[in-house]
Amino acid sequence: MKLLKDKVVLVTGGAGLLGKQFVTAIAEQGGIAVIADLHSDFDLKEYFPYAQLLERIDCLTMDINNKQTILAAIQNVADKYGKIDALVNNAYPRNSHYGRSLMDVEYMDFCENINLNLGGYFLTSQQFANYFMKQGYGNIINIASIYGVVAPKFNMYDNTSMTMPVEYAVIKSAIIHMTKYFARFFKGQNIRVNSLSPGGILDAQPSSFTTAYKEECLNKGMLDKSDLSGSLIYLLSDMSTCVNGQNLIVDDGFTI
Repeated sequence: MKLLKDKVVLVTGGAGLLGKQFVTAIAEQGGIAVIADLHSDFDLKEYFPYAQLLERIDCLTMDINNKQTILAAIQNVADKYGKIDALVNNAYPRNSHYGRSLMDVEYMDFCENINLNLGGYFLTSQQFANYFMKQGYGNIINIASIYGVVAPKFNMYDNTSMTMPVEYAVIKSAIIHMTKYFARFFKGQNIRVNSLSPGGILDAQPSSFTTAYKEECLNKGMLDKSDLSGSLIYLLSDMSTCVNGQNLIVDDGFTI
């Protein structure tokens, strides 16, 4: 039995590293996955080489920082499918100066990145929640991070060009609490709001980093993007009907 049979799920940033995996998992479980991305002019047949899934994948252009494009996306999907079951806030917007070490971060860049990412999650969640209230039900899942739960372990970044941006930690911790705020605010309105906090995802990081990272974990270490699929499907499915306002951590024990 497909766990998401005919559920319509919009995934922001659905063309990205995690987004593509999420979209595939949703379609595999019988759902209709709608990619909402700044760039939707790609060929789905090339981007998703799974012919049997293409009929369950749709895409549209949406900017999580632009209310009008969000409203247009909601209208588009609702008109086409007659409903929207869930929103997955997965987009990861940032400016060109993002990723600097703490003491090199400029105030204006800090503020802009907070607005782009956290502000975008707020605006998108707010507008979809408005639709969900009228519909009578809905489900919002925010992609947060382990670094919204614990402080960075900076020693892992020694001898690499990598760092853990302060904006990222601030944004992800705020997303987790915003999740709880939204869940409580919509009490009694059949709208669930949860967050999913992944551990580090393998993406061509240097071996010195992945080795140091694994030492903080219990078994596997860095995750493959597919390791998050089961948890996302669970939160989207009716199996998690009574899960609300929670932050589900998938990190191979990194945070304990």
